[in-house]
Amino acid sequence: MLEEMSIRNYALIDSITLSFRPGLNILTGETGAGKSIIVGSLSFLMGGKIEADVIRSGCDEASVSAVISVEKNNDVLEWLKSRDIEYEEENSFKTVIVRRNIKTTGRGSIYIQNVPVTRQDLSEFMGLLFDLHGQHNHESLLRKDSHRRYLDSFAGIDNEVSGFSKTFLELTDKRKAMDASLKSEREREERLEILRFAAEEIEKAKIQTGEIRELENELQKLSLFEKLAMLIQSAAFCFYENDASKTDNALSLIRRAKNSLDSASAVDASLGEINRRFENLYYEAEDIAQDFRVYRDGLTFDPKRLEEINDRLSLLYKLKKKYGGNSQPGSEEEAIVLYKANAETEIEALCSAEENREKLKTQISVLEKSIVAKAQGIREKRTIACAKLSQLISGILQHLGMPNARFQVKIIPKQGQDGQTSYGPWGSEDVEFLISANTGEPLKELAKIASGGELSRVMLAIKTALLSDSKRTEEEVQTLVFDEIDAGIGGEVALKVGEYLAQIGGIKQIFCVTHLASIAVRADNHFKVEKRTEGGRTYTGIGPLSAQGKRKEIARMLAGDAGDAALAHADELINKYSRRSS
Repeated sequence: MLEEMSIRNYALIDSITLSFRPGLNILTGETGAGKSIIVGSLSFLMGGKIEADVIRSGCDEASVSAVISVEKNNDVLEWLKSRDIEYEEENSFKTVIVRRNIKTTGRGSIYIQNVPVTRQDLSEFMGLLFDLHGQHNHESLLRKDSHRRYLDSFAGIDNEVSGFSKTFLELTDKRKAMDASLKSEREREERLEILRFAAEEIEKAKIQTGEIRELENELQKLSLFEKLAMLIQSAAFCFYENDASKTDNALSLIRRAKNSLDSASAVDASLGEINRRFENLYYEAEDIAQDFRVYRDGLTFDPKRLEEINDRLSLLYKLKKKYGGNSQPGSEEEAIVLYKANAETEIEALCSAEENREKLKTQISVLEKSIVAKAQGIREKRTIACAKLSQLISGILQHLGMPNARFQVKIIPKQGQDGQTSYGPWGSEDVEFLISANTGEPLKELAKIASGGELSRVMLAIKTALLSDSKRTEEEVQTLVFDEIDAGIGGEVALKVGEYLAQIGGIKQIFCVTHLASIAVRADNHFKVEKRTEGGRTYTGIGPLSAQGKRKEIARMLAGDAGDAALAHADELINKYSRRSS
């Protein structure tokens, strides 16, 4: 139930907060006062699409929030629980706060209990709590797909049909997978051949991590061997192989310097530190000379090894180009080996395609049998509900000023081109509403013969019929919104419409925008929408009416003013039809 709603900077509304009660809540006001703004703001809060032009001129954003109480609706509580949204609990009631705003940029935010959600989430959640029906919603009665939903709701098989739809979609997916598997057999074989060749080629190469860089270094050494040997020989000549009679080599010069420093430090002790450092230099030079000699003596040129390196690098470069992708230097081998691992995984998957097809065949067979069985059960329940709903709506329409109306819910079996039963996402049949408004006229499609006023009454009859089951009444939405459902009716019919709205109001919370006093007089809670001009700006306001205020408003609706005759007529209607005297 909607307990409270706050609206800020929405259209002509500056800022209002309204509290609501159970029963029939009536909204009235002069034409153009802004009644549609109230309904529009509620539609906005229910997840309806909106443009930034609803923001009040001169403001940065518009916002609507609501406090909603939930007493008996497991679907709502399960929805919240599945999204980890906690609600406030007091006695047997659970309270939820919903907020939505929109900025001049067109962007906005939505919160349920301070948890941000999407517009789709909001629409789904509020759809469990509210049912909004306005003049434009007459179009839903003209669409055959909505007829099936109304019948399923009356039959109480919404969950069963939803389960059927999931099975149907699963079957559709399995059939698509089977078709794709069969169509791609040639492509599968071609792909297998490519992958197997790649895996074998990489396996045969026996690639080692870091191999390319090591081979490149060795290749450079062998390719420039002559230059390297000349440089090494030159270094050796300077280091220790020099002819001492001509020029001292580096090692002999260091040795002579060490001997001189040893003698000098014996004379001057202050040279001791320099002598120790030079002594370290001498021993390090000797070690280097030894290592250098070993390197020089081991330096050989092997033309066969050079050829092997070139051949190996050629193979590795080819594999890198084919399978290494955009790998970075130093990681080429890992990329090639990874390609092989991925290829082997794909080979395994492709090789199991035949096995998968057999599994798919089995799964499809099981799902097809399930579809047939479930569709049969749904068809039987729809058939039973058809007769009941047709009779019930026909009776209600007769009380709503259509005494000769006949209403029929027709089931149309689906058939394929071969004449066999076919299945869709909602079962094996379509549902269509037919009506005859006058005696002697045949039943025809609702869209072809019903006027706006008749559609209003048909919709009200359907809503009333859907409330006929006490269990469903508890579980379905608890708040219904009717925006000018009285369009195109008057007189005795309007009295009947008011009677039915009041009847529904005894079970649900109802919001109804109306221009007819004979409906407004039934209000359990009466709100008046007014437009005023202040400081050069226009404002729309709304507030509850006292007993005296309701009396004057009913008089205005009857005669356009609150004269004595109109007030007397208003008193007569209030005393006759009002459930509450306050």
